[in-house]
Amino acid sequence: MREIIFDTETTGLDSKLDRVIEIGGVELENHFPTGKTLHLYINPGDRKVHPDALAVHGITDESLKDKPVFADVVDAILDFFGEARWVAHNANFDMGFINAELDRLGRPPILQERVTDTLALARRKHPMGPNSLDALCRRYGIDNSHRTRHGALLDSELLAEVYIEMIGGRQAALGLGSAESGRKTLVETEDEVIQPLGVRPKPLAPRLTEEERAAHAAMVATMRDKAIWAKYEA
Repeated sequence: MREIIFDTETTGLDSKLDRVIEIGGVELENHFPTGKTLHLYINPGDRKVHPDALAVHGITDESLKDKPVFADVVDAILDFFGEARWVAHNANFDMGFINAELDRLGRPPILQERVTDTLALARRKHPMGPNSLDALCRRYGIDNSHRTRHGALLDSELLAEVYIEMIGGRQAALGLGSAESGRKTLVETEDEVIQPLGVRPKPLAPRLTEEERAAHAAMVATMRDKAIWAKYEA
């Protein structure tokens, strides 16, 4: 299973008017980072960065003047994501902007069934919260001290670590999978991720004695002679 953990920064909060100015993505395969990333700054055209947004991410209008517009990088973005799942924290916000940008270019939207919202996952797993990215980093012991401002690639990298922790992916790296692959496959359901047990490299020693085995066999033989046993076999 291939997933892209991603984040966007924008000129403001209104997806109908504001624009994407930064996108970052981290590739996971079977919940393991591959080392492949995407990071782009994007010129929003005549849309200026709102002062409140500037205070969050620090990306200035001046710094975006020489960057490509979304139309020039859309193919690179879609090629990087390919058929992977789109995974974001508060995904409705990011996908609202991505789909608005695609709509302006006459491109089809990214469908909801291809999107995973880690905020919704965190709220199910930790209903008492808080579930912001910073709070989840603290909960899982992930160092985010270098995160002084929001940044699409940095936030994607931190979210990838949080996501792996939330779904138990780090246990998968501890040799609990098959000997052939060296890692465990995670099965994702609607509400949770189920981690199948691996095969023990060395079977446990039997704990039944020969006397106990013989007594059990005798009991089974006696039960088969009773009429009631036939009822259950019918």
